[in-house]
Amino acid sequence: MYQNILNETGHRASPLPDGPWLMTQKWEDVFFMHMPVSREFIRSHIPNHLELDTYNGEAWISITPLKISDLRMRMLPPFPYIRKFLELNVRTYVRREGIPGIYFFSLDAEKILPVMGARAGTLPYFYASMEMKKRGGWFHYSSRRHCNQNVAFKGSYRPVSESWYPEAGTLSNWLLERYYLWTQLKGNVFTIGIHHKPWEVSDAEAMIEKQSLTPFLSPRAMGNRMLLHYARSRRVLIWPLKKVD
Repeated sequence: MYQNILNETGHRASPLPDGPWLMTQKWEDVFFMHMPVSREFIRSHIPNHLELDTYNGEAWISITPLKISDLRMRMLPPFPYIRKFLELNVRTYVRREGIPGIYFFSLDAEKILPVMGARAGTLPYFYASMEMKKRGGWFHYSSRRHCNQNVAFKGSYRPVSESWYPEAGTLSNWLLERYYLWTQLKGNVFTIGIHHKPWEVSDAEAMIEKQSLTPFLSPRAMGNRMLLHYARSRRVLIWPLKKVD
């Protein structure tokens, strides 16, 4: 299974990371809520080591609720307690030395052990009370941080089309096909390489009741447009964290 994933690399705009992958997990019922934002407002929230990436001159952020399952280290069975949990991340799009990737502003998770482990590894994880239910074709998702209950998300989403593969050069492909993740801690920038087969997504619709995950952006920094995608699942391979020189 893993070698089959590694053999499919033609969709990547960047090379596979060096060395063996360290961890694998499955991402399920993934919702992508993409929104254009002011380049001027968001630039100040990105480390100087990274270049803000834009599509036709526009910067974007995405809010992405999902379920993580079958988390395991290479050649080991799944961890009993943390093999399945909900996660919600807020990201924008960056480049470093020509390589496109993702910069995480925050990641919320419903189990404390993944949060503690990820924070030790520099990722900005937060422990949150989270729930996802499926009723009548809709996924109902909610999240509220334990450390600050004003930071929350509540909404419903569902796919509304047959699944499709975003074509190279399109906005959807630009947003989705990224395989390096960056974060910052105490002035240092770290990167994680990932790999999976190309995204197969559906168009989606959503009803958002609450979204307070981006307090660093004023309302006038964000546009009124949204681009919504749903993906059923992807098996993901993850490489070790590395400090950027």
